[in-house]
Amino acid sequence: MIKELKKIYSGIKPVIVKRLQEFDRNYKKGNEKYVFGELAFCILTPQSKAKSCFKALTDLIENGILYNGTPEEIEPFIRNVRFLKRKSQYLVIAREQFTKKGSIKIKDFIESFSDVFELRQWIVDNVKGIGYKESGHFIRNIGKGQKVTILDRHILKNLLKYNVIDEIPKTLTKKNYLEIEKLMLEFSKKINIPADHLDLLFWYLEAGEVFK
Repeated sequence: MIKELKKIYSGIKPVIVKRLQEFDRNYKKGNEKYVFGELAFCILTPQSKAKSCFKALTDLIENGILYNGTPEEIEPFIRNVRFLKRKSQYLVIAREQFTKKGSIKIKDFIESFSDVFELRQWIVDNVKGIGYKESGHFIRNIGKGQKVTILDRHILKNLLKYNVIDEIPKTLTKKNYLEIEKLMLEFSKKINIPADHLDLLFWYLEAGEVFK
């Protein structure tokens, strides 16, 4: 199975590399609102389809609601996202959290962390609606995800398939998330596929595309 996995990886590696380069380039060139948009996307994603969340985010941005709307104004734009009332509130709380003197300021904050794991932990501890999976997703989407994992159902399913884990946990506590992350990083090193590449490869195997 590993030989087949590496064969598939070889075929789509250029697509994966291009996507990861886009994440990095978009973060470096993007303004503060763009980066906050990436965080907003990850606030929307828990238990919801990524494409529905991306569509909702795009609508919020195009209508100017993400950056100044109230929770009640946000809700109609995220109808296809689960827990919309709660998440609309989380978006506003996060926006206020990263607003300084009337403007969103998030990039300098991110760059103040020299350790990506410390950045992830701060986000988990301080941004409502964000857990380890979503924090890792955000970090990957801003081009800094080489050492962190995004343990969603697609990833866990494939980790089980390739005998990296013995079972898929019913809930992901901090303890078992970090334990599985360690196993995935070891597996990544063993088969010589970078962890952020492996994440997108597993996503491709489940969804048939390299998305976000």
